[in-house]
Amino acid sequence: MDRRSARRLSRRELLRTSLGAAVGLWLAELGAGTLGFLWPSATLALAKVRVGTLTELIGAHPTIPIQEGFPVYLPQARAFVVVVDPKRTEFLPGDDPTGDGTSLNVRALYQRCPHLGCRPNPCLEDFWFHCPCHQSRYDRLGTKAAGIAYGPAARGMDRFAVAVDANGVLTIDRTRLVFGSLPIALGQPGIIPPRVAHGCQ
Repeated sequence: MDRRSARRLSRRELLRTSLGAAVGLWLAELGAGTLGFLWPSATLALAKVRVGTLTELIGAHPTIPIQEGFPVYLPQARAFVVVVDPKRTEFLPGDDPTGDGTSLNVRALYQRCPHLGCRPNPCLEDFWFHCPCHQSRYDRLGTKAAGIAYGPAARGMDRFAVAVDANGVLTIDRTRLVFGSLPIALGQPGIIPPRVAHGCQ
């Protein structure tokens, strides 16, 4: 390389170039952030997820005891769907913006543990959710059991608003997330006791 062809930058040119690059980078980040805020995100692209009827759900997951009230995971909704009253054989028509689901006989629980965001796993032995990260435990409807022995989560699992049309077809509205309830002591009304003690441990 010819030494005469290499041009040295003065301090002033280096400072201007660096400052210009920093301002350009800041403007690019500002523009990307604004675009990301205004543009529908990937989760909103799947804002409403059609699940189908209870019969269709059972048919799609024949090895899971859904009709007994065991939660089934739906990756497209990033949610667990669970029958509230296993004695009923269908979802009931209506709209539930609170996500409680009692009047529709179905609840859609968000896949994340409210503590630090891990995905709790439903246990076939006790029909409860067990978070693998910090051992928070919830009944099959996402209610958190109170007490240190049941993990550090401060509330139950969050849930999505749900709607069931006249044909019994369930739709989960992922744009409407409702925080879970406060923990309830085992043995009190509002929490379903586990089928067996110390399941999946």
